[in-house]
Amino acid sequence: MLEQKRPPKSATRGFYVKMKILHKHGRPQQEKNSCCFYTYYKWLLWLSLSLYFFTSYLITNNNNNSRNTRVLSELESTNTTTTPLITNLKDQQQSNSNSLLKNMKVFVYDLPPKYNTVWLQNERCNTHLFASEVAIHRAVLSSEVRTFDPYDADFFFVPVYVSCNFSAVNGFPAIGHARSLIASAVKLISEEYIFWNRSRGSDHVFVASHDFGSCFHTLEDVAMEDGVPEIMKNSIVLQTFGVVNKHPCQEVENVVIPPYVSPESIRNTMKNAPMNRRRDIWVFFRGKMELHPKNVSGRFYSKKVRTVIWRKFNGDRRFYLQRHRFSGYQSEIARSVFCLCPLGWAPWSPRLVESVALGCVPVVIADGIRLPFASAVRWADISVTVAEKDVGNLADILEHVAATNLNEIQRNLWDPMTRRALLFNNEVIEGDATWQVLRALSEKLDRSYRSSRVSRQLESDT
Repeated sequence: MLEQKRPPKSATRGFYVKMKILHKHGRPQQEKNSCCFYTYYKWLLWLSLSLYFFTSYLITNNNNNSRNTRVLSELESTNTTTTPLITNLKDQQQSNSNSLLKNMKVFVYDLPPKYNTVWLQNERCNTHLFASEVAIHRAVLSSEVRTFDPYDADFFFVPVYVSCNFSAVNGFPAIGHARSLIASAVKLISEEYIFWNRSRGSDHVFVASHDFGSCFHTLEDVAMEDGVPEIMKNSIVLQTFGVVNKHPCQEVENVVIPPYVSPESIRNTMKNAPMNRRRDIWVFFRGKMELHPKNVSGRFYSKKVRTVIWRKFNGDRRFYLQRHRFSGYQSEIARSVFCLCPLGWAPWSPRLVESVALGCVPVVIADGIRLPFASAVRWADISVTVAEKDVGNLADILEHVAATNLNEIQRNLWDPMTRRALLFNNEVIEGDATWQVLRALSEKLDRSYRSSRVSRQLESDT
């Protein structure tokens, strides 16, 4: 029987030392290196992702702030004579217009104060929705197109303020005096100057910024019956009223202009309600909505459209509808995605301008309306049009827009040149509302006695 001998203690100790050395310097060290590499890789990946998300946040935040700054800067520039950069798509078009405006001259009649400036004693005359008659007059007076020599003029501006008589009980301007005031002004200039009589007024320009423009009445049926004053029918009228169909109140050479909205009020609203804030109102409207639309005159206000809106959507949480006045309503527009612009007595509304200026998609509900400055404002690309008969389906229509092309509409809406084209300023700024008026006049030079005479002279010389 063989005797099993245990290895000596020295051998065991040697084996143990050998294993410790192997553990410290052999294969286990490779595993430790692998572990270190894995740890290093994890830290590198974490650092890269952190840098990526941090820079993405900075870029996004900077873009939002830059957009807000650009818009505010654009609005701030409305009271200066600084000319903004022009988008490439409009360079050629505006260059041609600039050339026409440079050569066009406008003479402004210096009428007695009773025709205009005396009305400015009431501060509302400068700021209410019909104040374009004041803004255009003021801007043209300091414009480069103005001439002090009437013989050098292509057009003659007759500054009569007819929308500043706030004597009505309800606080709205009364315009019953408009026809007689204009007739008196025409009598004066035709007696003191030769220019009205030589062209029969064809190169003379008036502003009619009331509900139905040059018909000078708040109710359509009466306005249509009265028509345009005979004394103005051969002239050019700048008016807020315009429809695509034949209408007695536009049976005169006319330019459709936007209602007046104060650029200062827009600037103040944007400072308090930055554009990069979330719009928490889906559909907004604040204004007159009658529960029983047949008023004391027997007529239906807004052709029942506003009443249908109130009855159908007042309980809908997606719609923010208010029937009472609120001085800070522009802040509500700035919070809204869609802003309803239904007709009132007339088809147009200052909400059209306020919505565009404050980035809310205007929902136009006024069949046949002719919108201002179609060559400068791409209305089809920045608004939604709903037929009056379809107003009961507003929710479905706007849900469809939100699901399809809302983002594109909003991008188009923030074109600064669009916003500028709808705002009147104290001085003419390239691309603003008064500039658009002058541009429209430059396309009517065939009505100018002086221009026609020069053209005939050139033809005879050739």
